[in-house]
Amino acid sequence: MATKLEKELKRELEIGGEPYVLAISPDGLKLTRKGRRKGIELTWQSMVGGDAALAAELRASLTALPPQ
Repeated sequence: MATKLEKELKRELEIGGEPYVLAISPDGLKLTRKGRRKGIELTWQSMVGGDAALAAELRASLTALPPQ
């Protein structure tokens, strides 16, 4: 049986040689560079509803465009 997620959990990880903090809460996920406040946030509802995938595809398409 799984344990119910009732409060935030934080874990440190390294991505590309940089330290990041992943916070998992009942509301969703937040990934930030260590020592920073702003980061990427995803709610559970947006992941289940498909909004997260749509946002990721939009970001990828915008970064693929050449600067004008």
